[in-house]
Amino acid sequence: MGCDQNCSSCSENCSSRTAPQDLRESLHKFSSVKKVIGVISGKGGVGKSLVTSTLAVTMNRRGKKTAILDADITGPSIPKAFNIHTRAKGSDDGIFPETSETGIDIMSINLLLENETDPVIWRGALVSGTVKQFWTDVIWANEDYMFVDMPPGTGDVALTVFQSIPIDGIVIVTSPQDLVSMIVEKAVKMAQMMNVPILGIVENMSYFMCPDCGKKHYIYGESKIDEIAAQYNTKVLAKLPIDPDLASCVDNGTVENFEGDYMSEAADIIEKELK
Repeated sequence: MGCDQNCSSCSENCSSRTAPQDLRESLHKFSSVKKVIGVISGKGGVGKSLVTSTLAVTMNRRGKKTAILDADITGPSIPKAFNIHTRAKGSDDGIFPETSETGIDIMSINLLLENETDPVIWRGALVSGTVKQFWTDVIWANEDYMFVDMPPGTGDVALTVFQSIPIDGIVIVTSPQDLVSMIVEKAVKMAQMMNVPILGIVENMSYFMCPDCGKKHYIYGESKIDEIAAQYNTKVLAKLPIDPDLASCVDNGTVENFEGDYMSEAADIIEKELK
């Protein structure tokens, strides 16, 4: 009786108050994004941005309109991989993402800084708010797939992305070290708690292919990713080798020119799962 719909000032435990809240933010009115895929890892240094970049490039080569939302606010690396060093522009309607050489739309904090090497020394609330603005204030035009490059771990930004953006599925990135099981388990449990589908796991630095003998050498030990994927009832999307050519392309901003197809099977699975 007499409810004014303002739960913040109400002490009643009614059904409306206790019902789960939908915290998702509205996409910009001029935007259209069909599928959103989060790329996450339980720890840093496993090549999450590399996987994000190569997945986006692979989908783009298939004729899909593709975008990358760089949610790693304090450690952005996506613009460098695509050789984008200009500042993003905007109008009264919103902010426009920068577009790569082959047509991938990208938004990153580096595109808004005065100098791209300036550190972002912000508290969690400001970082999370910026990620939300990349979804609500940027004009994403007719994107078939958006890949969200998330910071490592399961902290504020990961929670913000899962709660604020309608994620259709996540890709977990890991490496072959002994910690892999714990790393994957953290990411899996967070996804399950947030009711986000897991599309599969990408193992980076899985092996090194010797150019002389043509054999695979497992620098970090034999891969256990198949057993771990089975344990968590998910798929292995790809096993990426240690490839100096790919690393060089990312470092030089020419990831779109890399000729390998390491992510082809992963793209097949993602397209099938998200039909």
